[in-house]
Amino acid sequence: MGGGARPTMMRYLLRRTAILIASLAVASVLIFAVIEIVPGDPATTMLGINARPDTVAALREELGLGRSAPVRYLDWVGGMLRGDFGTSYTYRTPVAGMIADRLWVSLPLALIALALSTAIAFPAGIYAAARRGRAGDAGVTLATQAGIAVPNFWFAMILVLVFSINLGWFGAGGFPGWGAGPWPALKALVLPAVALALPQAAILTRVMRSALIETLGEDYIRTARAKGLTRGQAIRRHALRNALIPVLTILGLQFAFLLAGGIIIEQVFYLPGLGRLIFQAISARDLIVVESVVMLLVFAVILVNFLVDLAYAAVDPRLRAR
Repeated sequence: MGGGARPTMMRYLLRRTAILIASLAVASVLIFAVIEIVPGDPATTMLGINARPDTVAALREELGLGRSAPVRYLDWVGGMLRGDFGTSYTYRTPVAGMIADRLWVSLPLALIALALSTAIAFPAGIYAAARRGRAGDAGVTLATQAGIAVPNFWFAMILVLVFSINLGWFGAGGFPGWGAGPWPALKALVLPAVALALPQAAILTRVMRSALIETLGEDYIRTARAKGLTRGQAIRRHALRNALIPVLTILGLQFAFLLAGGIIIEQVFYLPGLGRLIFQAISARDLIVVESVVMLLVFAVILVNFLVDLAYAAVDPRLRAR
């Protein structure tokens, strides 16, 4: 990287970091307002309208609701920065510990599903783009339409029926924990990861195909073909890199979605992940857990978008000057 490129990249990094911090600040204010201010009294929301006044008063005291909203917000944000997410009202345990336990399920599940989605989508998208208008392209398009149209919980039920009930290769649900060993734990995540990955792979394949077809119509690709490169060589050497920007966008959005584990998928397979945690917290009206998990997921979305922006700059250096 030349001397002029370093300051440009540094300015780009500083701008994106400032946007990251500003986005987190705005998101935290909105989440706090929606959960603790807009509904009214959080204690009444958590206990229900039929709760006794003395019980509501005790919970208000426990949650520190007698303080002003700005003070409570700053205390909440400061606690998160220190790793203190508060204590769950329902389970009476630190929320940080609950999130950490569930994250060890949701994060590997998301990474496995994203890896499967990418491993399916990249070859399929390139194959379809290279055979545009031919039978192979039509077959891939038909398969992706089916993948997008069919809900992931339907895939989950079919996978359980085939691979758990009929073949007995995998368990129908549950998670043994990493203490049982890497293979039993990973084996429990295979079917949920496949159920999550298939619809995402269909979306990513469509994006990859469209981006490549658009890139293949550019003048520099025609020039490369005129110089003797085959269609496959032109794709590998020139088109693929330039088609990656929209694909990276979808990958970033998919990871943020997959991190929540698809609440329905975690319910189908009884996985103790973040998605199931937030579902249980909403059902129990445990606003402390809901607030913390939602903020964590929003942070994951914003952080992934930040990393995608950096990947953009690596793929297309022209973006650094914007």
